[in-house]
Order: sequence, then C-alpha cells, then structure tokens
Amino acid sequence: MQAGQIGGAALDVYETEPLAADSPLRQCPNLILTPHLGASTAEAQDNVGLEVAQGIADYLQHGSLMNSINMPSLDAQTSAKVQPYLRLGERMGLLLSRLGQAGTERLVITYGGLATELPGDPIARAIIKGFLGTAMGEEVNLVNVRAMAKERGLIVEEIKSSEQVDFKEWLHIRAWAGEQKVSVAGSFFGLAQHPRIVRLNSQPVEIVPEGILFMMSNKDRPGIVGHLGSVLGNHSVNIANMSLGRDREGGEALTALNIDSVPSPECLAELEADPDINNIRIVQ
Repeated sequence: MQAGQIGGAALDVYETEPLAADSPLRQCPNLILTPHLGASTAEAQDNVGLEVAQGIADYLQHGSLMNSINMPSLDAQTSAKVQPYLRLGERMGLLLSRLGQAGTERLVITYGGLATELPGDPIARAIIKGFLGTAMGEEVNLVNVRAMAKERGLIVEEIKSSEQVDFKEWLHIRAWAGEQKVSVAGSFFGLAQHPRIVRLNSQPVEIVPEGILFMMSNKDRPGIVGHLGSVLGNHSVNIANMSLGRDREGGEALTALNIDSVPSPECLAELEADPDINNIRIVQ
C-alpha cells in the first residue's frame, strides 16, 4: 500500500488484537481499520444485529452516537450540549464562505470558554460542512466532510483557548486565502442559549444566524439605513432584525439584516447604485 501497488483496503481482523498503537497499518491513509466482530454463530449474529439497531434507535431518539466507525461517539448528555454548537457552527461556516475569497487554503477554529470542555470534532465537522456546502451542496455531510476538506486541499486547525473575553462560551473561525483573511465569531445569549454572530472581522455585531441574512458594507453616514429600509420596503422585502457595526464614526460600517424574502435583482441593483453601499451578500 505504501508503494502504491494497492490503492485502498479495509481490515477488521488482525494477527494480534487489539491492533498495537504503533502498528504501521495505522499510518496508511488509504487503509480503513474497523473493530473485529466475531459473530460466527446464528445467535451471535442476531445479537449483533439487535445491537446495531438499538444504536441507530438511540441516535434517532436521543442523539446518542455510540460505537460509530466514522463519527465520534457521543452519549445523550454530551450530544445535548453539543447540538447548539452544531447549528451555530454550520451557519458560521456558511457565512464565512460567503464573505471570504475564492481559494481558501486554511481554516483555524478556536474554541473558547465553556466550548473548550466539549468534544471539538463534531463542532469542527459542522463548521466545515457549512463552509464547503456553498460549493458542494448535499454532496458534503458530517460523515465525509473531513475527507472532502482534505481532498480540496483545505487545512483545518483547531485551538482550545484560555483567553478571557466578554462571553462565557464562544467560537472563532478564521479563513485564509493567500494573505487575505476573514473571520467570524459566535456565542450564545441568555439562559435559552440564543445563537448570535458577535464579530465579523474586527467589527462587533449581534446577528441572528437564522433564515435569510442580508449583509452589506457601507459608509457610516446619516440616511444610509433609512435609504436601505425604503428600497427594501418598496420591493416588498420585510426586515425582521437589524445589526449595525462600524470601525469609527464616519468610517466603514457593516449592516446585517434578517429578512423574510430574497431581494429581487432589481432591488439589489437599486441599492448597488448608491456609491456608499458595496459588497452586498445574501446568505441563506
């Protein structure tokens, strides 16, 4: 296999079991290693079948994922804590893909606060899925997402940080395309764990990462928000939430909206005709 004569293989029986941690078999990227199930009698095979069925039922009913070959195992209690991060992480990855440049080479995922106490792999998978989903659609899922990232040459780094910030639990994702970097940070608000995007690049924001997001860069000047609302209203686009951020008074600003419908090309063209508005993005 190392010489390339065998393109790929899968093994579930080994000369010595369990397989030694330093076995050269573990170093072959094109080799799949699975546990040996020695169900050689009819009764044993029935019991294995029941165990597999029970495992699937536990996952579907309670979110507990145990003894999976290609996904990290999660008990029901841990799964309940991780689920909000999966939803937030996937939306953050999607948002980052829309804000970034083509040809992203590296993602750096940082877990902070209480997030450092959770298993990072399922959260990272959700983030990568959201990031790659724009280009790959349903082809990418939580099971194959790491392989898909590797296939595309996307390097994924994960960091658990002890840095003290304004939030008790947070995620921060940075994406590099050459020397160009974009970043997004997210957290949860209140006892109900409402997900929020709390920073885009260097600008603090408070964006609800749900539904259809309208985002634009603009000059920080009086009247720009009123103009935006009038144009959207004239094209029957309703605004559900709004978040504003700026680097300084009169400088560059960021406007993010949750809207109930996708603006028409005519609506977007009218907004883009304003010289103080640029980089309009629709994320859904």
